[in-house]
Amino acid sequence: MLRIGLTGGIGAGKSEVSRQLAELGAVIVDSDLIAREVVAPGTAGLRAVVAEFGPAVLRPDGSLDRPALGGIVFGDPDRLAALNAIVHPLVRARSAELEAAAGPDDLVVHDVPLLAENGLAPLYDQVIVIDAPDEVRLDRLVRLRGMAEEEARARMAAQASREDRLAVADLVIDNGGPLADLAPQVREIWQRLGERRAG
Repeated sequence: MLRIGLTGGIGAGKSEVSRQLAELGAVIVDSDLIAREVVAPGTAGLRAVVAEFGPAVLRPDGSLDRPALGGIVFGDPDRLAALNAIVHPLVRARSAELEAAAGPDDLVVHDVPLLAENGLAPLYDQVIVIDAPDEVRLDRLVRLRGMAEEEARARMAAQASREDRLAVADLVIDNGGPLADLAPQVREIWQRLGERRAG
């Protein structure tokens, strides 16, 4: 089994690369999806979040009110650390379960937005960074996701710098151009990883 870390700044196109790798046969372990799964209604994770932050973080239907929770933890390192202490171990455990279910010859891609920020590169056999210039990412966030420019800039500034991400990369996918340029790069990396796995 080859363990790959996949990361990129917001707006770089990580989700699209992840989708293309899945189509080629990779087993995708998406930490964002898992982070939602572990605090879904009825889970021990959600009960722990409510015990820590109070019932105000619940919507009327019993699901997590993410904006309300964000309002509590954003800008408060201690409260954010308390939330991470609940969610991160659950995400790690679920990720390990999904990886354990993969076959010995599978290529397992861990889709981790904050890989560089959290110093996680050593956990993987190879790290793929999806790279795009900041101005391209900003344009995508505003034009395609409908974010206000100020919010988009703030979200970008809260993440690792482009240089910090590239510093942990074993492989880089340049997604600064049109979508059509992406697929050939993804296929080439898939082939290189397959050769490494076979070797």
